[in-house]
Amino acid sequence: MFLSRVHFKKDTLFELARIALPMVVSQGTFAVMIFTDRYFMSQIDSVHMAAALGGGVAAFFSFCFFTGLLSYANALTAQYLGAGELAKCSKVVTQGIVITIMCSPFLVIITYFVSGIFENVGHDPIQVELEKTYYVILMLGVIITLTKTCLSSYFAGIGRTRVVMICDVCGLLFNVPLCYVMVFGKIGLPALGIVGAGVSTIIASLFACILFIVFYLRREHRDKFSVMSSFQIDWGVLRRFWRLGFPSGLELFLNVAAFNLFLLMFQGYGIVEGASAAIVFNWDLLSFVPMIGLNIGVISLIGRFVGANDMARTDEVMSAGFFLGIVYSAILAVLYITFRFPLVEVFSPPEGDFSEIRDLSAFMMIGLSSYVIADAMIIITGGVLRGAGDTRWLMYASVGLHWAMLIAQYYVILVWEFGPRVSWLTFCAMIFAIAIVYIWRLQNGVWRDPERLKLVMNE
Repeated sequence: MFLSRVHFKKDTLFELARIALPMVVSQGTFAVMIFTDRYFMSQIDSVHMAAALGGGVAAFFSFCFFTGLLSYANALTAQYLGAGELAKCSKVVTQGIVITIMCSPFLVIITYFVSGIFENVGHDPIQVELEKTYYVILMLGVIITLTKTCLSSYFAGIGRTRVVMICDVCGLLFNVPLCYVMVFGKIGLPALGIVGAGVSTIIASLFACILFIVFYLRREHRDKFSVMSSFQIDWGVLRRFWRLGFPSGLELFLNVAAFNLFLLMFQGYGIVEGASAAIVFNWDLLSFVPMIGLNIGVISLIGRFVGANDMARTDEVMSAGFFLGIVYSAILAVLYITFRFPLVEVFSPPEGDFSEIRDLSAFMMIGLSSYVIADAMIIITGGVLRGAGDTRWLMYASVGLHWAMLIAQYYVILVWEFGPRVSWLTFCAMIFAIAIVYIWRLQNGVWRDPERLKLVMNE
């Protein structure tokens, strides 16, 4: 059993931190880029800010399946690296781009149908036009976004996460001033508003993507990973990519759908409840963003050691991952409980009655303090299982549990009308339930069975 093998090893901890910390910064740049767009839109008016939120969420939802699919390039590259098949590491990138091209017609169809949905959700006509514009612009750049995903996942897979950090930080530093100039019409350019926000995001993504390509074509990659001979279809790698990556993509898509539907139902309670949820989930980013960085690091190292058939090192990575994740989330939990009222009041408006929102948000912060630990366990365990290629089980378990939570929330909120506090406690309980199921999978050891791992590595 896993718990009987848990042990701490300092060098593995440092290796995991070395890979994970740059990814934490990289994930943070994404959050800052989104914040920048929405902040600049808020300086125009509230309609523009709402449109940026609606259009941005719709865009992410439209291509999140493909992001989840192509992100599996991290585990795939790491597995080939561990197995000593270095030439196939670069072939993963090529096959990812092939998959992106193959999926392009579906992305066009999705864009066409989703762009027509905004008119049917009861938004103001002016907001609808702004949402559609912003959404379509972001979708026009989706090929760049997905190509960048392939390249960043490759570098994560070979353990060069510093490259990912450099490219994403440079993209952010390019995006912020460009967005400002294009939105408000500075240095002689016309004020493009939300169009400028969308276009600047695409240009910044292209800039970051070009930086990735420059790093990718450097001599060390050409010599070690045979990059220049990788530009061809490798049906074996392509089949593995699709077979193992498809469940990850579908899992992300369906889980995002379930979570967004839950938020819509919870916001249906009213303005107080919607504002409280926004406040709490803003603070949740302090946990979620670093944990995603750690998750990427775990996937990379687990994939490498699974490829090398070194299961003793996978145990060390698991121990290090749980140590970092639980210690960090436990510190946050204490801070969330102790300072829940001051943290909530950061979002207090200068005028108006904030008492109801403050009280509900503070109650929800208590729940947040407990579930961040469970969430850390989910993210670390998911990284282990994903790195080991156990993606089909993850898809079934994760999707099943998330939609079970959604059904439970439907009854709590809409049928039984128990109120927001019961709904929030139900949400926290379901997060714990998911963590328990994930740990059980880790404990039973099926994912590490030698015969199953052979099938994972087979092309």
